[in-house]
Amino acid sequence: MSYSRTSEPVKFERDCPAVLVPQGEVVSLPAGSVGYITQALGGSFTVFVEGNLFRIAGADADAIGKPAPEPLHLPDGAGDADVEKLVWEQLRTCFDPEIPINVVELGLVYDCDLETLADGERKVNIRLTLTAPGCGMGDILVEDVRTKVERVPTVVEADVELVFDPPWNQSMMSEAARLETGMF
Repeated sequence: MSYSRTSEPVKFERDCPAVLVPQGEVVSLPAGSVGYITQALGGSFTVFVEGNLFRIAGADADAIGKPAPEPLHLPDGAGDADVEKLVWEQLRTCFDPEIPINVVELGLVYDCDLETLADGERKVNIRLTLTAPGCGMGDILVEDVRTKVERVPTVVEADVELVFDPPWNQSMMSEAARLETGMF
């Protein structure tokens, strides 16, 4: 899904798990709740309901009348390079619900290594940081990265380690991300 900032009205068609932003608390929004989609990025949605922001996972998109993410595919005979490319594409679908820039462009992914297992399947080891160590969304972001990378065919495990050394700073952002946020 491409980036979009919206104010599209939404009504929950069923009870839906959601994450309160920025606290990271998991809650349930009841069927019939109304609000607005404020951000639709990487297959996830940030919605504004009753004065609060909530993150809705792509797997629950149907609760707000949106399609779930499409399954991922690799070409026939795909090798490690193809899998790694798709892993990085998946990482680019992971967004902080408050910052409309993906974790790769923000410079939050310190390492991403593929490990081929004996049976030909793969494990991905990722070292990830946050823009601020006390961010309540840290566990949610880690789980989003893990879930999305594990959707890649042949990846059976994504080990996502949250690290704070070295501390993140704005110079780690891509030039495009710095331009978009006005942090030259």
